[in-house]
Amino acid sequence: MMNKQPINVARHLESGTSKNILLVTTGSYGDVFPFLAIAQELQIRGHRIILATNEIYRHIVEPEGIEFHAIRPDGYIDIEQVGQFIQLLSNSQQPLDYGISYLTMPHLRATYSDLVEVAHKADLLVTHPLACAATLVAEKMGIKRISTVLSPISFLSAYDSPYGSTTPSSDYEKALTLVAKDNFYRQLRWQTRFWSAPVRQLRAELDLQPSADLLFEGQHSSELVLALFSQVLATPQPDWPIQTQVTGFPFFTSRHRKGLPKELEDFLQQGPPPIVFTLGSLMVWAPGNFYFEGAIAAQQLGYRCVLLMGPGADSVTKEQLPPGACAIGYADHEAIFPQAAVIVHHGGVGTTAQALRAGRPMLVIPHAFDQPDNAARLVRKGVARMLERQHGSASQIAAELKPLLLDKSYAAKAAEVSRIVQAENGVVNACDAIENHLLLRSI
Repeated sequence: MMNKQPINVARHLESGTSKNILLVTTGSYGDVFPFLAIAQELQIRGHRIILATNEIYRHIVEPEGIEFHAIRPDGYIDIEQVGQFIQLLSNSQQPLDYGISYLTMPHLRATYSDLVEVAHKADLLVTHPLACAATLVAEKMGIKRISTVLSPISFLSAYDSPYGSTTPSSDYEKALTLVAKDNFYRQLRWQTRFWSAPVRQLRAELDLQPSADLLFEGQHSSELVLALFSQVLATPQPDWPIQTQVTGFPFFTSRHRKGLPKELEDFLQQGPPPIVFTLGSLMVWAPGNFYFEGAIAAQQLGYRCVLLMGPGADSVTKEQLPPGACAIGYADHEAIFPQAAVIVHHGGVGTTAQALRAGRPMLVIPHAFDQPDNAARLVRKGVARMLERQHGSASQIAAELKPLLLDKSYAAKAAEVSRIVQAENGVVNACDAIENHLLLRSI
């Protein structure tokens, strides 16, 4: 049954039953950190772990004592394409098309080759939703595979959509809604049918039988699908794979975790909780006026603010910011978010997870990918408000922040949801499910 935690037979593993497990992921920090958390826990349990991801994350993985294996592309965004990608995010509605067609699929064969180098050691592959090459490796080499989903939108469920202001009241309206959603997803499949052409070509060259589209239903393992998010965001639906388990968020905490920068610590101690603005690790490269408009909005409301600006913080002087604004390159979300009055972010699932755990109200300004869907789910839970990116002027940001700051129901609901998220213990649930699956398959 979906989302029911199985009896943890894996707790009774005898000595000598450790497995070689290859985890494969790609993307931003929000894509890598859940896998790193799972790798840490599985290694503690005695398994031999290799985490395969882009070279840009070696400096994060290896200090945690996890064996790292580089796969191409070297970075999720090639350094030469950063400018083009930023321009796309600013001016286009098709960043996902660009990400798959230009940043992922051209490296499919290279990624496949990189994974073959280490896959022969593996008893199990655990794969990211976009790890098409890893799925092909598992099929070709006959290795067991567990797939993951990081955000609910990846299931493309006709039964589960946070959009719309009203819930269908009659069976007839519900049926019409399902038909409309199903038709939308069918159109999406048709419009994006060429995304997977390189996968189909490589399958043929590897003498593998045709299969479902690996970017859609084919991404899901027939054995076990781990939904690495909280039940707060979504619960199993009739059209999800029957083998799905919702684990909760697997939060990564570095063994070498440092405190907040001294400048930020001093700032926090000098006044009341600030409004925290962040765009995560990817959208921070395309901020537009997000930070400056946000700082002005905070000033208009009489609040201090913290701007987590990434590389942009180095080029901003205090004179360019209003009084009460502190610009920092990066701060651990786990440490800074609980100290915020409100968190303003883009809706990436990694940032969303940390904000939910912190229990603070949110203003979400989604940019691309899964972010609009995540934002709508947060609004539906009563913990957030949402503002479209093109409407992100200081006055509009201030108008959305005001109820979050004054209406106590947002803070109360955020605290309630935080207790749920913290109690889920996603990394333990995910690793229990992996071990249970391994053990049951070996019996």
